[in-house]
Amino acid sequence: MRKLTTVAAVMALSATPALAASGPFFSLRNTDFIVTLGFILFVAILLYFKVPSIIGNMLDKRADDIKSELDEARALREEAQTVLASYERKQKEVQEQAERIVAQAKAEAEAAAEQAKVDLKNSIARRLSAAEDQIASAEAAAVKEVRDQAVVVAINAARQVIAGQMTAADANKLIDAGIAEVDAKLH
Repeated sequence: MRKLTTVAAVMALSATPALAASGPFFSLRNTDFIVTLGFILFVAILLYFKVPSIIGNMLDKRADDIKSELDEARALREEAQTVLASYERKQKEVQEQAERIVAQAKAEAEAAAEQAKVDLKNSIARRLSAAEDQIASAEAAAVKEVRDQAVVVAINAARQVIAGQMTAADANKLIDAGIAEVDAKLH
């Protein structure tokens, strides 16, 4: 395989026009010399105008630009990570605060429910007490009304009995005795 590639390379070189040049090498008719001379002149012009150092400076500048961009990218990445960590901390704090608020709201709701139960029991007790007071008052009023009615009935009955048994002389005596009693109490 190696011999085959060597043979192919030799055949390719023998077919090139550079090998076709004939005559002395340092002649202007020799194309190899002209090409070599042109190449040397080209390289000399490049060196005279310091093109390699300009290209080197341009490459160095490009390398410095790339390095500064990388440094800036690193700084931005670190800043982004710092901001991300800050936001994650804030999110965690907000989450904890929300959990505390929910727990506090639950506790307040339970306390409010307990207070509502106590208030309801107190309200029921007050209403029962007020109802019992109204019942007692109604009973007392009914008893008083019955007594008053009994007194009225008794007075009417006594009046009829006394009117039926009393004579005019007895009535005059009672009137005189009542006037004397009133006169004695007033003076």
